[in-house]
Amino acid sequence: MDQISEKELSALNELLSEEELLIKKFKMLAEHSQDAEVKSTFTEISNKHQEHFKSLYAQLR
Repeated sequence: MDQISEKELSALNELLSEEELLIKKFKMLAEHSQDAEVKSTFTEISNKHQEHFKSLYAQLR
């Protein structure tokens, strides 16, 4: 793999932080939702952001 520049590393770090925050937010929203459909939707969104996180993290390997 080619070397990653400082600018690219910084951008990846920022994106990872944003995805991590979104994962936490949607998990919290799902936990506090009373409606099963809303809870399911928030869980799906959290899982999608978890996949984004994994994909971005893989770029660092």
